[in-house]
Amino acid sequence: MKVKYIFFILLIFLSIKTNKMENNITRNTKIIDIINNPIFENYGRYIFPIHRQISSSLTIENLESIYTWYNYMKPERTIEIINYFISQVKKGNKIFYDIYTDKEKQYDRSLKETGLFFFRGNPGQKFAIVNAGGAFSYVGAMHDSFPQALEISKRGFNAFALIYRQGGDNACRDLARAISFIIKNKKELNIDINCYSLWGGSAGARMAAWLGSFGTKYFGEVDCPKAGTVIMQYTGLSEVNNDPPTYANCGTDDWIANYKVMNNRINKIKNQGTDAMIEIFKGLPHGFGLGEGTIAEGWINNAINFWKKQMK
Repeated sequence: MKVKYIFFILLIFLSIKTNKMENNITRNTKIIDIINNPIFENYGRYIFPIHRQISSSLTIENLESIYTWYNYMKPERTIEIINYFISQVKKGNKIFYDIYTDKEKQYDRSLKETGLFFFRGNPGQKFAIVNAGGAFSYVGAMHDSFPQALEISKRGFNAFALIYRQGGDNACRDLARAISFIIKNKKELNIDINCYSLWGGSAGARMAAWLGSFGTKYFGEVDCPKAGTVIMQYTGLSEVNNDPPTYANCGTDDWIANYKVMNNRINKIKNQGTDAMIEIFKGLPHGFGLGEGTIAEGWINNAINFWKKQMK
């Protein structure tokens, strides 16, 4: 009886703590409290970079400190995204999907580092997969894929943000599996798989370009339809391999991804007779994300319109 009583009190405590957080996400909210929030079950840790050390005192206000190579990270966006996740869970909507089976994870423990966050658009609409950068050493989703995915969903399209493993080859294999998983479960997810788009920033842009060019079979998965559009941000990829229609953007002050390399790549794609466009933003550095408060703000509308053009 005593054990049952203690368990009941613990449940009440967790419920009070969870409800308090749900109603009071602020700049001072600690990241560790979000990760450990029972509402996120066992996937709270995937919301933030799993290959970055997160101190017990780190707050949303100072979250940018662990996102190396990124600029213009907005605490307001982080708060909006966490609140979105919470609201979706409270509505009974599943927001996190495993892309590998338990048996596969037992065989290869690194597969536990993966998953898909789902940002719902309109039922039956097309989908996008957004891949954050992080030099293939970590996944900077809170700045480089979650905000983009949320904006895509606001426009009515379904969007997924991929959490992938370290290393370029592993990352591409995880993206190939994600594409296969989504297409296989299209009915459950209630999506249109025609002319889907692959998005990415920095390392994530390379993933999008490689899967867009080579397809899923090249990376060890079943042969799935290729993407109808690729959306790339700030990556110095020069190679062109039968790419699908491609939108790209970059800043002139990016010391990691030279805008001239990106511009030349877009021209090569055009020369192959494929639709492509690039936006170059004067004075912007690497990793500007949505570019809110900068001259790049609104680029995502142009990218979505480019994607919609390919649907016709």
